[in-house]
Amino acid sequence: MENIALVSIVVIIVVGIFSQWLAWRIQWPSIVIMSIAGLLLGPVLGLFNPQEALGSLYSPLISLAVAIILFEGSSSLDVREIRGVSKSVFRIVTFGAFIAWIGGALAAHFIAGLSLEISFIIGGLFIVTGPTVILPLLRNAKLKPRTAAVLKWEGIIVDPFGPLLALFAYEIIKVLTTESLHANYLIHFFLSAIIAVILGYVIGMVVSLMISKGVFPEYLKTPIIISFLLLCFTVAEVIMHETGMLAVTVMGLTIGRTKHYVSSIGHEVSHFVENISVLLTSTIFILLTASLTRETIAEMFTWPIIGFVLVMLFIVRPLSIWLSTIGTELSNSEKVLIGWIAPRGIVALSVSGYFATILLNDGHEGAAMLTALTFALVFITVCAHGFSLRPIAKALHLANDTAPGVLLVGANSFSIALAAYLQKMDLPVLISDSSATQLQPAVNKEIPVYHGQILAEHSEYEVDLTPYETILSLTGDAAFNILVSQSYAPKFGHNHTFTLTSNNYKQEGSNKIPFAGKGHLLFHEDAVFTELNKKINTGYTIQEFPLKQKGKLEKEQLPEDTVPLFIKKKNHTIQLITLRSKIMLDEEDQLVVLQKNKHT
Repeated sequence: MENIALVSIVVIIVVGIFSQWLAWRIQWPSIVIMSIAGLLLGPVLGLFNPQEALGSLYSPLISLAVAIILFEGSSSLDVREIRGVSKSVFRIVTFGAFIAWIGGALAAHFIAGLSLEISFIIGGLFIVTGPTVILPLLRNAKLKPRTAAVLKWEGIIVDPFGPLLALFAYEIIKVLTTESLHANYLIHFFLSAIIAVILGYVIGMVVSLMISKGVFPEYLKTPIIISFLLLCFTVAEVIMHETGMLAVTVMGLTIGRTKHYVSSIGHEVSHFVENISVLLTSTIFILLTASLTRETIAEMFTWPIIGFVLVMLFIVRPLSIWLSTIGTELSNSEKVLIGWIAPRGIVALSVSGYFATILLNDGHEGAAMLTALTFALVFITVCAHGFSLRPIAKALHLANDTAPGVLLVGANSFSIALAAYLQKMDLPVLISDSSATQLQPAVNKEIPVYHGQILAEHSEYEVDLTPYETILSLTGDAAFNILVSQSYAPKFGHNHTFTLTSNNYKQEGSNKIPFAGKGHLLFHEDAVFTELNKKINTGYTIQEFPLKQKGKLEKEQLPEDTVPLFIKKKNHTIQLITLRSKIMLDEEDQLVVLQKNKHT
């Protein structure tokens, strides 16, 4: 039995992460791949059933994982993300959620054939569009910041309230249908919800205060935060089931808010929790889908369930968004996209199973179809929205559909010349510098600039980094270049983060730089900051280098004083030359270099 549980856990984790990688390789929504993988492992091939293998651990593992995912999403929220759309977000998570509840309940009753009691319970649950599904979709779609912020905030805020709304509806129905229960029974529900909010806020503040006072060493900060998070969730769940998600969401919002005042709660903690969240998201989807039975899957394709899903997709969701955002700052195209995107995920699947069980125990036979109904809604919305988000966003001009751009940090003669050349290739470019004087030549050439400190926290909300895939640190300060690279590597990826070599690279000796680090040092050892700018100021220009044949090219084969910069690929992207990289050119590729202008 222990071996079965061990093998199941390992298989689920490995398959989940492989699904994430495969989705990245083939540019599919990761949730779709994970759902298909889980179905293949479980009901289709019948290799194993996680619910049977894990036994009593199955539900607690899912609950704790959902708690961590919700905490990660809520702690990463920043009010500055929704400047200009805060009114829309408030309307969507209040009035819009209410319309979605009523609309979903009526659809469940009149289309799916559920009783009114069950319909209003499950209708409350189906308002959720949580971070487990929204965040992976936004990561792939590369929407413009304002639209992405609305979807992100809606998903994270509404996620804990969906189960609470369903629980509230259940408690009211229980009072109305059971003579022995009175209205006082509802007081327990409201008190529990209030206690959960207070608990999350207090624990969040206590953790932030203790960190600010230096009570914890650096290496224990993240484990301690995770421990308090799990404690917060468990205490709230013990007080009343389904209030744990509310408690951890409030705790995440509190810690996210105190990040502005407690500098030691920084990127390391956020990055670690984000990585754990990605791992758990993939794992839970495999768990839930692999645990389905073939009978449940067959029931999904009945007309009442398919009809219910179609009504939710094309009537309830658009109606709730359009009505709730009347008179707000959202454009019609933004309303169309937000009104279409509402994938359901882990919370809907896991909580519907809980309600199916208690409703069946209460004698509601119709609750037997809740699992099939919920999974149909989850799987169809995940597939429909996962595959359509990017194309629809492009059609509505809400996605960045240009070629991957380049962010250049440091305004100087060389960086401005490089930006101008890239701009002629129709690549998005942006030069960042804290000196307005240094930026003026770029402004004169109509190159986009950002006047500010790129390492400052507020820069993330002042600059839309979505169009840029690569960052180049091109200042004369080697330490600053390295700091920029380290700070932005998690966002851009190490393979898209580059910096200039130090002016005293030769004097220090190349052996002091790790071999892997040389892959991110640009051009070659002579192409230091002062030399590059000197060349630009004395008649050198950036131009294509004529080659007689394609293939491998050694840097030593180039004429003296010629600096290879990048390869212009036939698909209109660029491949930067680094100290470690070899120059390999395919057909239609062009080598771009910095060399003496023959006409000067």
